[in-house]
Amino acid sequence: MIFIGLLIPFLGTTLGSSCVFFMKHTMNDNVQRLLLGFAGGVMIAAGVWSLLIPAMEMADGLGRLRFLPAITGFAFGVAFLFILDRITPHLHATAEKPEGPESGIKKFSRTMMLFFAVTLHNIPEGMAVGIVFASHLSGSALISSADALALAIGIAIQNFPEGAIISMPLRQEGNGKAKSFLYGTLSGAVEPVAAIVTILLTSFVLPFMPYFLAFAAGAMVYVVIEELIPEATKNEQSDVCTIGFSIGFALMMVLDVALG
Repeated sequence: MIFIGLLIPFLGTTLGSSCVFFMKHTMNDNVQRLLLGFAGGVMIAAGVWSLLIPAMEMADGLGRLRFLPAITGFAFGVAFLFILDRITPHLHATAEKPEGPESGIKKFSRTMMLFFAVTLHNIPEGMAVGIVFASHLSGSALISSADALALAIGIAIQNFPEGAIISMPLRQEGNGKAKSFLYGTLSGAVEPVAAIVTILLTSFVLPFMPYFLAFAAGAMVYVVIEELIPEATKNEQSDVCTIGFSIGFALMMVLDVALG
C-alpha cells in the first residue's frame, strides 16, 4: 500500500509527459488552462484537508493555540518556495520567454531551467506524501492509509499537467518524442525519493509532524499562486481556469473526506 502510494504521484507526471506521443504540436491553450486550474484546485484542497487540518488536530494539546504549529509551518513553507523562486526561474516567465536568434546552447539552457524549476518544486510535494505516510506509520489516529492515499492521488492529478508542460515545449524545440518524454518524467522522479527519505527519518520528523505537514501545505499553496494560476490565466482568459480550479477543488475535497 505504501509502495503504491509513493509511486502514484510519479505516475501522474509520467502520464502527463506521455502527452508528447499523442499530440502533434502543442497543447490546446484552453485544455492547458483547464488542466492547470484543475491542478491548482486539487492542491489547495489537499493542502487544507490533508495537511493543515490534521496539523491543527495533532496540536490539540495546545488548546486555543493549536493553530501555532500550523501557521508557523505554513509560513516556512511559503518562505522556502519564495527563496527557491529567487534562485530559479518562474515557470510561467520561462515558458513565455520569446524565441529569438539564439544559439542552440542558450535554447537548451532555457529548457533545462524550466526542467530544473519544476523538479525543485516537486520536492516539497514528495515530502508532503512522505510526511503523511510517516504519520500514518507512526500510529497516528488522525491520518489513515486512505488519507495518505487521497493526498497521493491529488498530487498525481496535479502532476499530470506539469509533466506535459515540460515534455511539450521540449518537443516544440526539435527534440525527439522519447527524449522529451524522458525529461518530463525525470522531473517527477524526485517525489518518491523525497517521500522515502522523509519516511526513513520518521523518528526525527514525528515530534515536528504538525510543522512539517503545514510546511508542505505552504509550499503547495505558493506553487499554485505563483506558478499555476498565472500560467493558466495569461492573456486575461481566466474562465476555463476558474472552471478547472472549481472542479479540482471539489473533487479533491470529496476524495479526502470520503476516503478519510
